[in-house]
Amino acid sequence: MRKIKPKAKKITLKNLREVNALKYNRDGLIPAVIQDAGTLQVLMVAYMNKRSLSLTLKTKLCTYWSRSRKRFWVKGETSGHFQHVKKIYYDCDKDTLLIQIKQIGPACHTEQKSCFFTRLI
Repeated sequence: MRKIKPKAKKITLKNLREVNALKYNRDGLIPAVIQDAGTLQVLMVAYMNKRSLSLTLKTKLCTYWSRSRKRFWVKGETSGHFQHVKKIYYDCDKDTLLIQIKQIGPACHTEQKSCFFTRLI
């Protein structure tokens, strides 16, 4: 079942200042840990740059930068498994994001609820 995309929101000056104050790596990327807002289960990790984070703030849909494809992608754009943003935090070093979302369908491309389903120890 596909959900309709939410209407775009206005990005505030405060949001833009915070996006610019974050510490991106030499490739202009910042890791984003994606967490279910209800259960707090970690669903996946992806990368964002300033533009994808700004698009995420505007649309309230997680938009990432694909390191392998060198392009933006909205989670759910092909599968319908959208990630609706509830809250975004950054850590004390300003170099990692924690994004709490409402996940539609599975988060993993393998159709698992979370990308973290393989146990090491």
